[in-house]
Amino acid sequence: MRVILFTGKGGVGKTSVAAATAVQCARAGYRTVIMSTDPAHSLGDSFDIELGHDLTPISDHLWAHEVSSLHEMQRHWVKLHEYAAEVFATQGLDEVVADEVANPPGMDEIASLMWIKHYAQRSEHDVLIVDCAPTGETLQLLTFPDAAKWWLDKIFPWQRRAMRVARPVLQPMIGMPLPSDEIYASLKDLLLDLGGMRDLLTDASMTTVRIVLNLEKMVVKEAKRAYTYLSLFGYVTDAVIVNRLLPGELHDELFQKWQEIHKRYQVEVEQSFAGIPIFNVPLFDREVVGEKMLLRMARETYGERDPSEHFATSNPQRIDKDGTDYVLTLKVPFADRSAVELSRHNGELYVTLGNYRREISLPRVLAQRDTTSATVSDGELRVRFARREQKATTQEKKK
Repeated sequence: MRVILFTGKGGVGKTSVAAATAVQCARAGYRTVIMSTDPAHSLGDSFDIELGHDLTPISDHLWAHEVSSLHEMQRHWVKLHEYAAEVFATQGLDEVVADEVANPPGMDEIASLMWIKHYAQRSEHDVLIVDCAPTGETLQLLTFPDAAKWWLDKIFPWQRRAMRVARPVLQPMIGMPLPSDEIYASLKDLLLDLGGMRDLLTDASMTTVRIVLNLEKMVVKEAKRAYTYLSLFGYVTDAVIVNRLLPGELHDELFQKWQEIHKRYQVEVEQSFAGIPIFNVPLFDREVVGEKMLLRMARETYGERDPSEHFATSNPQRIDKDGTDYVLTLKVPFADRSAVELSRHNGELYVTLGNYRREISLPRVLAQRDTTSATVSDGELRVRFARREQKATTQEKKK
């Protein structure tokens, strides 16, 4: 199955571009599903129809799905939902309100990941288009499998044991229900269901990301940051889509000024995303709503090309041998060396870039070596690993 994730800053027209791509794929004969992971859904508005919490047929070969974390909690993870609602109720919230807000943090991401996995594993469709939430939430979605694995491996075992001991003592004192062992078991089952998600999402033969942007300073800056973080976590970006380009001939002074702004940032986009196909979408003379306008947008975007095509392939992480050393290379576009922090613990390499940290399980050949240097150049972080005895010998020679 082909999986294409669309992300970008809020308001750039990401949902319209994703929906247009889905319409074009369906017209090409692919059995296509488009799903929205944004809690503030606008996918139904784009098609100008009402969408529910389940798969809804749109037209031949095309279905749509707006994922609801509340609906998924009530349907699949009843124990967790009941516990969260009980906690809120004990704090004085109305029972109905408590039930509505009883979604633990991260449930939107979990529900979305589960449906991506569901569609990919059942293989009943050819293409899955994912209209992601704005950039920040998308990064949370894509990094969630890493966070879930870390929590299950490092925190869950001792936290569950500690709660068994502390619950009888603390329960009468704090006046609210503490999670039972049954709740912990339900949470563990939920997170274990995410197993294999990272492999699916970072499989470049199946999944790629497309960044949608407008030619404005803040939008372009966020798109560049998104590309950096996506590359850091091993996701392949195969296209950048520049939406709402102004037409060439404009006589109004206001629009001419905006055209100059667009030209300036268009150069920056072309330089920053060199090597990745850039598709330009014009500003239309009417709203992009309904299948007819979505098809028009798709044809303006892709022309005669197949939207499900892999427009670019890359290897965001590789290991090369350099003499007796090994060099681990990660793509970190636009990152400065001063913004990158490295640390190691128990065979894991931790790469921190801004507010994000990636945990990389080192293969044995690297885990048994020392990290001797790290450099950033040409959008790549290169971490050098040398034999421990070689490092010691080098230090002795310096003395």
